[in-house]
Amino acid sequence: MSRLLEGRVAIVTGAGRGIGRAHALELARQGAKVVVNDFGVSLAGEKADSPADDVVAEIEELGGEAVANGADVADFEQAAAMVQQAIDTFGGLDVLVNNAGFVRDRMLVNTSEEEWDAVIRVHLKGHFAPLRHAGAYWRTEFKEGRPRAARVINTSSGAGLQGSIGQATYSAAKAGIAGLTLVAAAELGRYGVTVNAIAPVARTRMTEGAFDTSAMALPEDNAPIVAWLASEDAAGVTGRVFEIDGGQICLEQGWTHGPRNDRGKRWEATEVGEAIRALIAEGANPEPVYGT
Repeated sequence: MSRLLEGRVAIVTGAGRGIGRAHALELARQGAKVVVNDFGVSLAGEKADSPADDVVAEIEELGGEAVANGADVADFEQAAAMVQQAIDTFGGLDVLVNNAGFVRDRMLVNTSEEEWDAVIRVHLKGHFAPLRHAGAYWRTEFKEGRPRAARVINTSSGAGLQGSIGQATYSAAKAGIAGLTLVAAAELGRYGVTVNAIAPVARTRMTEGAFDTSAMALPEDNAPIVAWLASEDAAGVTGRVFEIDGGQICLEQGWTHGPRNDRGKRWEATEVGEAIRALIAEGANPEPVYGT
């Protein structure tokens, strides 16, 4: 039986543990050659040993091909080198799975500037930098007559889509990733690249300890959806965000234009309140923020 990703080359960031590790293993099972990226950090983002080599060994035990990478994905030059490593080692790049991240949960008024900067850097810039370099490669390949059926799968979160109490920084970063996904899909589509995002629900070291995770899905439950989105069969599916919770896939709708009131001229401040209250009454109620 032909495997879904036979011969394709993939990078998975933050692939040493948890959801990223599950992605890397599943992509390899489906025939992909995988660059297993893991910078090696603690849950709070402090430097620690990277388990990337262990995941590479697991893939090789499965009969697959993989190589470890220790880049800091939020470092622009290291991200470029990671993309180049895939090209030099396996002859190209077809799939980028942006997954790396960590949390520093705080109520908004207790969040330090350092905590804000660190989380935004790793999640948001850590998506931008690899995507920027991979996208440039795919654009060049297209212009030189070697188009690739390239796929990007970003990692957002329910916290970024609905919000989460005590996670203002993380929520802002994950919301930014959803927005980045929409723009990248529109800009890179002309080169044959699709860009989607998932919002995975899983029991990982990022969720354990924050609340009871005993009934949560496993990291492996997200991987088959990522494998399909990474395949050539997923052509035409782009600019979408999918929440995955065990066996459930939910297509997130995101921001849409709702009710409107066009006065035809500049509003008077004293008239705005009545107009806005009427629009709110006509529109749908927003989903509650997690934790409220």
